[in-house]
Amino acid sequence: MPYKEREINKMYYTMGEVTEMFGVNASQIRFYEKEFDVLQPKKNKKGNRLFTPEDIENLKIIFHLVDEKGFTLKGAKEHLKNNSSDVKENQKVIASLERLKDFLLKLNEEI
Repeated sequence: MPYKEREINKMYYTMGEVTEMFGVNASQIRFYEKEFDVLQPKKNKKGNRLFTPEDIENLKIIFHLVDEKGFTLKGAKEHLKNNSSDVKENQKVIASLERLKDFLLKLNEEI
């Protein structure tokens, strides 16, 4: 059986890693942390923020609502509060479709 690398899932992501993932400044992440109650990054003794995978998923949802759907911050907060399970399920579907798209594009390049 050939060796297959396992995907490494981190327990915590630093602020630098998060800003790189989303292509934004740290100030925007800190602002969203203050505005949205669902973002609760842990802080180490130095005060550096450590984001969990759940925080990353919540950030993806927030960026999707604000940047892609055009929600205001107030509207995004209300939408998250009223439809949190639906929004999280939709985000999982979007992530799955994006992975499928990437796979199909790679497959198309190989053909």
